[in-house]
Amino acid sequence: MTIFITNILKEVNKMKRIAHTNSTLPRWFGNPYGVRHPFWVIVQKEISDHLRSWRFIIMLTLIILTGIGSIYTALTGMGNAIKSANGADTFFFLKLFTISDGTMPSFFVFMGFLGPLLGISLGFDAINSEQNRGTLSRMLAQPIHRDYVINAKFTGAILVISAMFFALAFLVMGIGLITLGIPPNAEEFWRIIFFIILNIFYVAFWLNLSIFFSIRFRQPATAALAGIAIWLFLTIFYPLIVNLIIRGLSPSNIEFASQQRLIALNQLHTVLMRLLPNQLFSDATTTLLMPNIRSLGPLTQEQLYGAIPGPLPLSQSLLLVWTQLTGLVAATITCFVLSYVSFMKKEIRSR
Repeated sequence: MTIFITNILKEVNKMKRIAHTNSTLPRWFGNPYGVRHPFWVIVQKEISDHLRSWRFIIMLTLIILTGIGSIYTALTGMGNAIKSANGADTFFFLKLFTISDGTMPSFFVFMGFLGPLLGISLGFDAINSEQNRGTLSRMLAQPIHRDYVINAKFTGAILVISAMFFALAFLVMGIGLITLGIPPNAEEFWRIIFFIILNIFYVAFWLNLSIFFSIRFRQPATAALAGIAIWLFLTIFYPLIVNLIIRGLSPSNIEFASQQRLIALNQLHTVLMRLLPNQLFSDATTTLLMPNIRSLGPLTQEQLYGAIPGPLPLSQSLLLVWTQLTGLVAATITCFVLSYVSFMKKEIRSR
């Protein structure tokens, strides 16, 4: 009888613990019975859709081929880079991402060019395709909160992008390790990790922008065209407009212009260019992958006097590009907030 009562008490305590766990566990992680939260179900569905789509396969193949080509050109130019390097320059492994023999751009230049296309391709039909097929209203007819959908769309795409960039970067490091026989030191490794994280934030900006266009425009082709138009404007036409403005403000005779006037024009040009996400990405990646860069703006002779040339430590490089990192993260968050607010107010019925 005592054993029977003891077993009953054990079962009662077990049921109490399960009930307590079910009430205290965060809702995002499902419950102890193996039932997953709807948010993670949608995330898994988004990841599966991205991995099986032909556009992602095409973009992945394109990025891998261009990455291998840039690594090949970097390896061919590695000998000349090592011969021309001084004794203080020991970051040879980072040159895999930065140097080229002139036939193709370097690895980080390719990432800056193909990253926006990857983000636009993964997000331009995130919402409008679901709405046109009628699956969006059918999904939200279930006990699923509306914000789960937009959050899962972004989370699924960013997980795919993160996995792809980390795999590609480790592939490059593996090729360099096998070819050069020189392993990266701790600082080089962390610089590459921060470079990958910066790539993810940069692509996330274009992903959120394309998701916003997929919410605003009913047709996926219109959303894709709007994203590509913004990318072309910021990449090609905006720098031309900035150069025209600076040329119009420049004095007719540069030789007789004061040094303060020239420095002010250079600073104005730098400020206007740093409104571009691709310029922020370029400045940050260049500083992280090239430790010898000590400034991103013009320097006077007084500032250069007494400076000791040499590579900066990782902490100083991060402080140098902290403005660029903050601006890029802020632009990404702003686009996500716009997408979130637009989706929460959107009419989701297909007709």
